[in-house]
Amino acid sequence: MSGCQHLRRGLAIADRAALIAALLMPVFMLHAFVLAEVAIALICVVFLTRSAILHEWQWARQGWFPLAMAWWLWLVFCSLPAPGLGQGGVHSLLEALAVVRYLVLMAALEHRVLRDPGPRRWMAGVVTACAAYIALQTLIQFGFGANLFGAPRWGDGELTGPFTKPRAAAPLSRLFFPALLPALGALLQTPTLRRRLAAGALTALALAVVILIGQRMPLLLTIFGMLVSALFLRQLRAITLAALLLGGALLAASPIVAPPTFYRLVTKFSTQMENFPNSPYGLLAARAVAMVEQHPWTGRGYDGFRTGCADPRYFRGWTWATNPADNGGGVAGCNIHPHNHYLQAATDSGLPGLVLFAALVLSWLVTLARGLWRDPQPLRVGLFVAALVQQWPLASTSNAFAIELGGLAFVLLGFGLAVARHGMRPAA
Repeated sequence: MSGCQHLRRGLAIADRAALIAALLMPVFMLHAFVLAEVAIALICVVFLTRSAILHEWQWARQGWFPLAMAWWLWLVFCSLPAPGLGQGGVHSLLEALAVVRYLVLMAALEHRVLRDPGPRRWMAGVVTACAAYIALQTLIQFGFGANLFGAPRWGDGELTGPFTKPRAAAPLSRLFFPALLPALGALLQTPTLRRRLAAGALTALALAVVILIGQRMPLLLTIFGMLVSALFLRQLRAITLAALLLGGALLAASPIVAPPTFYRLVTKFSTQMENFPNSPYGLLAARAVAMVEQHPWTGRGYDGFRTGCADPRYFRGWTWATNPADNGGGVAGCNIHPHNHYLQAATDSGLPGLVLFAALVLSWLVTLARGLWRDPQPLRVGLFVAALVQQWPLASTSNAFAIELGGLAFVLLGFGLAVARHGMRPAA
């Protein structure tokens, strides 16, 4: 066997391993974070090695990637452990350097791993299976008091789905759309009364699961995503309206059928909104603003909010300018991140980093939306909405780069970019 044949065979084996890793990633991001990181590393190494061997670097000069590199390099610069730059030391710098893995992962999914229609069909199936798994575990926990692993409701009444902590609604609200919309599209290809009723029942059930979980922001983002989906997919408009009305009825009945849900979604939410500046989320936002005011150009470096949250220099509530006694909750107001991707970008890398990050998000959304109004394929719409929901600026969020949700969002984003680029319907 010649050297060229050995090379082709080796690359084929590596490509197959990368594809298997990609298909397992959504599953790993639910329960096995270390394995998810291993899968990301494998995909990145295979993709970069292939590019180096074959001198195929055109992907690095196209589309969103140059802007992504500009943002990442600025983040790394702001995280350097030098006077006036990164405040978190070497650890902060290493974390900033590691962010590039997500960017290379998305490029690999877009340009190589999910280039062919077969892998895209398989990835769509994995995404659907993950969403169904979370929903099923949630319903079991609601009906029997514990999930299949024996975990009960969380202390405040939230359903945890397949997890031991209240984090089911966030991944489900992202998986919801690429999993649900293709199924609805298939049902409505032949719009008989039976199929319409089935589509309506499936939509209402999916929304009911998110409501019953009892987490406020994922529910609001799910409703927002449903409305955006209905704008693109005309056949879903009546079904979406009906599902939202049924969801409202479920919420109205929740004091009887699910009291913890009513407390979380109505009582507690109303209290927080009435006094938002002094709520935990309002105090986090005020502290992030104080950090940016004092470090407008470079922020505090990666993870700067966590490393600086207990610093009295930033103890400023919303009324601090007229009331210096307003310390924004002091140490008690601290958290590991500011609960908003854009505040995180600003505290990590200043206003230039915020501008670059916002421009990068916009470039992703523009790419995902290109041609979508003219040809609204349900899976493409679902992946666009998942990205929009993940990066919506007016939201309380987890860390943008945490593997359990940020990692999943980057996988869905890479999947969406692959579908948008290659223009082939991933469902038969």
